[in-house]
This record gives sequence, structure tokens and C-alpha cells, in this order.
Amino acid sequence: MSRKAKRQTNMRARIAAEAARIMAEDGIDNFALAKRKAARRLGASDTESLPRNDEIEAELHAYRALYQPQEHSERIAALRRAALDAMRAFKRFHPYLTGPVLKGTAGPYAEIELQLFPQTPKDVEIDLLERGVSFSTQEARRFSGERAHAVSVFLLDWEGAPLKLSVFDSRDERLALKTSQAGRVMERVGAAELAAMLRESAP
Repeated sequence: MSRKAKRQTNMRARIAAEAARIMAEDGIDNFALAKRKAARRLGASDTESLPRNDEIEAELHAYRALYQPQEHSERIAALRRAALDAMRAFKRFHPYLTGPVLKGTAGPYAEIELQLFPQTPKDVEIDLLERGVSFSTQEARRFSGERAHAVSVFLLDWEGAPLKLSVFDSRDERLALKTSQAGRVMERVGAAELAAMLRESAP
């Protein structure tokens, strides 16, 4: 390995560790933002040294296991219980949990992210209105292979935690969805799998 390659490898590891520390201590869940902050703090201008998200995830798990074991495990359990309650409430829309709460990397301000697959996106909005739930909306895009999927997103509060409902076409339920065309497939679990995870992690 050349001297330049060694420097890049070392800087990559330092940025991953610093980004993980920023996410754990500052409650940031955005990997790109954490990378940029870490790179600036370490004086790294070479984009080739930026670590992948999974490298930061590994450092984040290690950091929390060492410095925040009790606090973090209790937070994740509480968020997963709230997620399961929301999944049961929206059962008819075939909900799946995804994102930091599922991965176990969620910080203090993390959103519970659910994917819903109703017959029509309007069904979810009608359901929320009938419940008297206050919400805001935005648009997003998800990808499956080369195809982009327009997604309606509902943002609301659920048991004191921010809840993000990404509403897909019912035909998309069987697809492997990604946040970007070149990104990794989004991991997800259904309500039964999440309930099993909670039982297994219970003291």
C-alpha cells in the first residue's frame, strides 16, 4: 500500500469514528451531514477519504455500546414499542418499519419511519383526518432498480415521537426499495418481526 493510500485509509477511519461520535452526542441521524462535520473538524478535504455509511454505522454501534449502553438501549426499545403501536394502528395499510429505529442507531431526535402500501395514497390521508391527527406532508422519491417511485410522506407525532409515514403504491410492496438509485436496499420488518425483536431484547 502506498503512503498516500495509507493516509487515506487512516483518515477514513478517523472520519468514521468522529462522525459516529457526532451522531451519538448531537443526535444527528443524517450520515452525509455527520461526515461533512467530521471531515471539517479533522481538516480533511480529500473526498476520497470519506467513509461509507456502513463504516460509520459500525463505529456508531461500538461507541454507544461503550459510552451509552443503558440510555441507548432504553431509547431504542421505547421507539420500537411506539413503532409497533403505530403499525398496529395502520395495520390495514401493510406497514413496515425501516430506518434508524430498526437498525438500532436512532438518536434522541430520530423519526420512526414506516412504509405503508394502501390501495390508494388518499386512504392514508383520510384515515389521519378521521382520527383527528395533525400532520404535514411532503414528497420524496424512492428507487427500485432503474425506476423512480414518487412517494407521499406524512409527518406527525406519535406517542411523543416524530413519525414519518412514506406512502407507496400497493404494487410496490414486493419491490426492493432504495433511497437513491445507487444506494443499498432499505431494510424493513413487519409488525410480527418487530414484536419478536422486542421480546428477544426484553430484560
